[in-house]
Amino acid sequence: MAVTRNPKSQIPNPKQIRNTKLQKKNKIIFIIGPTAVGKSELAVKLAKKINGEIVSADSMSFYRRMDIISSKPAKHLRKQIPHHLIDIITPEEEYNVAKFIKESNRKIKEIIKRKKIPIVAGGSGLYVDSMLYGIFKQVKKSAVIRDGLMREAGLFGSEYVYNKLKSVDPEAAERIHPNNLRRVIRALEVCFLTMGKFSELKQKRSGLMDKYDVKLFGLNLERDKLYQRIDARVDKMFDEGLLKEVKDLLKRKLSKTARQALGIKEVEGFLKGAYDLGKVKYLLKLNTRHFAKRQLTWFRRNKDIIWLDALGDRRKIINEITKG
Repeated sequence: MAVTRNPKSQIPNPKQIRNTKLQKKNKIIFIIGPTAVGKSELAVKLAKKINGEIVSADSMSFYRRMDIISSKPAKHLRKQIPHHLIDIITPEEEYNVAKFIKESNRKIKEIIKRKKIPIVAGGSGLYVDSMLYGIFKQVKKSAVIRDGLMREAGLFGSEYVYNKLKSVDPEAAERIHPNNLRRVIRALEVCFLTMGKFSELKQKRSGLMDKYDVKLFGLNLERDKLYQRIDARVDKMFDEGLLKEVKDLLKRKLSKTARQALGIKEVEGFLKGAYDLGKVKYLLKLNTRHFAKRQLTWFRRNKDIIWLDALGDRRKIINEITKG
């Protein structure tokens, strides 16, 4: 008697298909989170465990002569495991996401070619997202459109311009905060120039998530404990010579991107006599706390991130990261 097979049994499960594809992809691990949470130390321990190399996703670690102010991974850590995209440009040079994506993709391919696992460690949300999901094709700017929208914002308020974006591209408006006038105007500018939608253009991006088996892990702490670490780090930065480092940097013609480093503005005010040493420390601690809060807000939007307690047992954390 002939055996009749259920046709449905021949149809592969979509999850099985996805898992099979992922098995063929190289793995990349991301260790992300707010400043001072302990990403660098964990990344080194993980790299030793899985034969990995580290790619920095910190927007200020790219700069040479900005060691203390950027809180780069300690030199003894960098000696233990190869680190990439640290000390690659001078403080006078501009740097942007497009350059970073080009360099980071190249480094990741080189690491994989050496049969090692890339570990991306850092807290710059824009750079991390651009690696993961790619950057959309740049649309030329129009001073006429931008100036017109700025005038409208000045006359009728930023909400008026935001509502214009809502009518043209509701999905883009949902992803951009109404108070972020610069991004609202850029989204409208792209819509007007391309006669399309900003949100649809962004969906055409392609990043590491499309090419590799990417695992995302976020380190975090309770707010009070994180703030204690931030305060301790700032005190250590001053002990290590932050004032001299910034004083030397200010003798140079710093690029716009280098000038954005936390500590430049605060120390510059002290050097000009605007306030005393106690006040500059207070300001840097306060602004670093605010920065950490913004980092967490950015990363918490990503539902793919598996969050880990930074004070947890390191062996258990590494086992959690390496399983599966």
